[in-house]
Formats: sequence, structure tokens, C-alpha cells
Amino acid sequence: MKIFLVEDDQVIAQAICRHLESWGYACAAATDFQHVTEQFAAENPQLVILDIGLPFYNGYHWCTEIRKLSKVPILFLSSASDNMNIVMAVSVGADDFVAKPFDLSVLVAKVQALLRRAYDFAAPADLLSCGGVTLRLGDGVAVRGDRTVELTRNEQRILQ
Repeated sequence: MKIFLVEDDQVIAQAICRHLESWGYACAAATDFQHVTEQFAAENPQLVILDIGLPFYNGYHWCTEIRKLSKVPILFLSSASDNMNIVMAVSVGADDFVAKPFDLSVLVAKVQALLRRAYDFAAPADLLSCGGVTLRLGDGVAVRGDRTVELTRNEQRILQ
């Protein structure tokens, strides 16, 4: 299982990735905070961990953009853990929230629970991305920016 981490503090990002990898997960950390959705589509992860406070756009923005492409589980990880931020995170599409400072074992437990709920009952949705267009194989939809197009089976096969 691959986890995509969007955390601008490199010390925290490295510690989280190391710990998740010790549990057998692949972890890819975002490097370009202006183009998170492109990195998300390229990585095609099974779970996303998002911070709220990020350069350029906040985690709420990226959660909304990822939700346009995928139903992948999203876990917010932030020091902005007051009730308003938790409600906002869930309302834009997050599945769970972990407050900083956090214990790595609690983070792994939440990751495991989200993955178990998301993938024990449904097949993972596959994404293909090229030239700014993302193809959602599970439901035959092409997405580019704010535009979404439902494809016929033949159109999907051609694009795939």
C-alpha cells in the first residue's frame, strides 16, 4: 500500500515516512506544493495524509482537488486542531483527523483503520494521468482542472 504525504516540515515528513515504511507501507512525500494533485495522480496512492498549513494553498484546497479525482481515504494531520478546523476538514472530504503533536503509533493505527475500511469492502480505484488529464478507470471519467467528462467504454479504452 502506498501513502502520499503532504507535509511541508521536512523533519516531520521524513520521520513519518520512515515510520510508515517500517510498517511495510510505501511512502511518497510531496515536494512541489503548487502541484499536489499532479503528484497525487502520478503516485496513485491508497491513502493521503494532509497538513492544513502548507505553502501556496492550504490542505483544505488540496483535499477538495483530490476529491475531484478520487475517493481515496484522506487523513488530516495538523496542529490546527480546534473544533472548527476538524469540522472544516471533514466537510471538504477528509476521513479522519490527527492533532499535532501526535504519537506515531496512533498515526499508524488510524492509517491501518482507514485502509481496512476503504479496501476490505471495495476494489481500489485506478488512476491514469497524462498531460494534465486524469482518467478514473473505476467509473470511466476523465478530469482536467474543474472539467469532468463521463466517457463511453470505447473512449475509455482508447484513452487507456
